[in-house]
Amino acid sequence: MTGIESMVLTTLRDGRLPCAFAFRLAREHNWSAAQVGAEADRLGVRISRCQLGLFGYDCFRQKGLVQQLADIPGDVAISLRAAAVDETIACAALWRIAEEHGLPRIAIACAAETMGLLVSPCQLGCF
Repeated sequence: MTGIESMVLTTLRDGRLPCAFAFRLAREHNWSAAQVGAEADRLGVRISRCQLGLFGYDCFRQKGLVQQLADIPGDVAISLRAAAVDETIACAALWRIAEEHGLPRIAIACAAETMGLLVSPCQLGCF
């Protein structure tokens, strides 16, 4: 068993690998998020609790937590449009924009949803 395989398997919660745990593994072991995601995929392990709120929240009986916003601050909308390509925006770009604006990642994902932006690719390779 490889080191990454062992770490992924010992980090599971309810048979799944939470997104935050995957990123913690990557950071602590100097692996890329994509490597951890690929290993989870190879092992047939599903990623849960997306930090953007897009998927993996079964306790709410819905795919994710993202919802439409009534209002998006203008500076956030400008940042999202600048990072988008053909109505698609990368997960990593949403994380960066959240940090730049001092907002929770899920708030930025909700803003992207409201603007009709598709999030892709996922840093873990989920989509």
